Amino acid sequence: MNPSSATPAALSHLTVLDLSRVLAGPWASQILGDLGATVYKIERPGSGDETRSWGPPFVSATPSGPGDAAYYLCANRNKRSLTVDFTTPEGREIVQALALRADVVIENFKVGSLAAHGLDYASLRRINPRLIYCSITGFGQSGPYAARPGYDFIIQAMSGLMSLTGVPQGQPGAGPLKAGVAVTDLFSGLYAAIGVLAALAHRERTGEGQQIDVGLFDVQVACLANQAMNYLVGGQVPGRMGNAHPNIVPYQDFPTADGRMIIAVGNDGQFARLAVEVGRPDWSTDARFASNAARIAHRDVLIAEMCAVLTTRTTVQWIERLEHAQVPCGPVNALDAVFADPQVRARAMQFEMRRADGCGVPQVASPLHLSSTPVQYRHAPPALGADTRSVLSNLLGLSVERLDALAAKQVI
Repeated sequence: MNPSSATPAALSHLTVLDLSRVLAGPWASQILGDLGATVYKIERPGSGDETRSWGPPFVSATPSGPGDAAYYLCANRNKRSLTVDFTTPEGREIVQALALRADVVIENFKVGSLAAHGLDYASLRRINPRLIYCSITGFGQSGPYAARPGYDFIIQAMSGLMSLTGVPQGQPGAGPLKAGVAVTDLFSGLYAAIGVLAALAHRERTGEGQQIDVGLFDVQVACLANQAMNYLVGGQVPGRMGNAHPNIVPYQDFPTADGRMIIAVGNDGQFARLAVEVGRPDWSTDARFASNAARIAHRDVLIAEMCAVLTTRTTVQWIERLEHAQVPCGPVNALDAVFADPQVRARAMQFEMRRADGCGVPQVASPLHLSSTPVQYRHAPPALGADTRSVLSNLLGLSVERLDALAAKQVI
């Protein structure tokens, strides 16, 4: 899985100081690390990133504890873990010294809380004007909600995403639902990484650093995409539609003889081919179904007829027929089927890394494929504080005696 070390990584010239924890910030710094940046993850001595304990399942269990949770392992490869208590004067000085040598800082503390420790953007900018400082919070650095803590679940609800997700009103099981993964955190991590890259491009031209303000609430409102525009243009508040699509028909899940499958028709030509394959060529000439707009107007009639036809064959049989006719479709996979899928295997989306303690850590690969500067998997998600002494010794020149004294005071 690891490209040749002789191949240059796109961001191998950059150093990232990661003060974040949980998911949005670590997701952003993992992306930068995958692209070659050196990432120093600063964690609280003794406990570290909260997600280390968000299990089971855990890996690398020891007699003294369960080890690290899978949750932590999903977002923290290609990093070095340093345990530093920056609420102490000595710890603050260490983090400031690291920031002096960094290109990027990523943090997700409450608005204003790092100022008390001299680790806010204004303070660090004075010692490193080229620094790019990315702040990820629930609601951004301004506005009436700025001081509120923000969690993905809350933001999914407040942003309107949950009002669009779930079984339609009036049907069994109706009610708002969150997505099955923390999509707001993940989107925010992606936007943060994009913002960092944009700021780096600006600094390359001007020499100037800057602060990046990413709010989870802003991100999820922006990611309402077509649903937001449907409301803004049409003036109608969209509701939950289950797996149906507000703008395209047929584009949802359907029952088959042995389960369910997805059919995602994107144009009238695909619909005509679908009609032939299911034995109803008359659908494509029926005025109620011939165009997408007509299909939306007669959605209930068409979907009922499709359900009756599709239950006559198995999922595999339908997929074979429809794929041959170039009608977009697919199975509804559980995760065991996902990681057994030949496409997932061909793209090497699952692999394993080994930590210094010999523990094997399963990983899901980056989806980025760069032809000249490929992603590199250099470091497995580190054990808590695994790199504290080596980094502080090699990078900051701290002696063994000084490190021992800091450890005795629980600064590191």
